[in-house]
Amino acid sequence: MDKLRAWYASISPREQRMVAIGSVLLAVLLLCGGLLWPLHAAASRAQERSATRRADLAWMHANESEIRSGALLLPRETNEAPVVLVDRVGRENGLESAFRGTQPSAGGHGVRVQLEAAPFDTMITWLGALEQHYGLTIDTVTVERGTKPGIVNASVTLTQAK
Repeated sequence: MDKLRAWYASISPREQRMVAIGSVLLAVLLLCGGLLWPLHAAASRAQERSATRRADLAWMHANESEIRSGALLLPRETNEAPVVLVDRVGRENGLESAFRGTQPSAGGHGVRVQLEAAPFDTMITWLGALEQHYGLTIDTVTVERGTKPGIVNASVTLTQAK
């Protein structure tokens, strides 16, 4: 610090004024750029989020009956074990000939299914029905191309929400 004071004292008064003015300008820029602008941006984002949430709430109030009727689309409660449920829904979707193995996993809350020569579109429809109507979600899936176009071999692990 002493070296800095000695240097400042050694320069001409005109240069001292320029250094002082430059220092003040630098301090103002750092204050604005490092503190005030980020604070202003954060406040603006908070106002935007608040406005969006108010608009969402107004929409929910206006569409309350439609939202409540959507509760019918929640996963159905079933007393079937996931293994039985997967098999039944697979047969309903036309996958009975593709099942090669079904076994429980994940402590009774899941199931692992082996499919062979399954139509891909039918398999996707079956997986969608399991998720949308029964709350079974895909943990892992391995799909291999079959011998014909649109036909696949797959291994799927599904888990039921507790």
